[in-house]
Amino acid sequence: MSEKLDKIVEELSTLSVLDAAELVKKLEEKWGVSAAAPVAVAAAGGAAVAAEPVEEKTEFDVVIKDPGAKKIDVIKVIRQLTNLGLGEAKTMAETAGSKVLAGVGKDAANEAKKKLEEAGANVVLE
Repeated sequence: MSEKLDKIVEELSTLSVLDAAELVKKLEEKWGVSAAAPVAVAAAGGAAVAAEPVEEKTEFDVVIKDPGAKKIDVIKVIRQLTNLGLGEAKTMAETAGSKVLAGVGKDAANEAKKKLEEAGANVVLE
């Protein structure tokens, strides 16, 4: 490294964190670049993956895996939740993997799951 660069490194080493952040902002403005991409690349050695926030799922599908022994009760709950006709609700109850509700919020999905399980069905949220 040249003597000039050594001086710059020494000078930068004396900066506080706040001063360093301010320097980054000024250099970004002056050069018309963003330091965000190089920082992300430098941190991508495994720590960045762990540091990424996990987005909480906001939409759920209520899926019947098995109607259970009380199929009539399950059909009644399906009709309440979906406003389907008797034949459609019966077909849905008898078909494993049927989506009773699709793309609903967490509370609505949990409530529907609770009602279906109380009626005897085996239900999952996807």
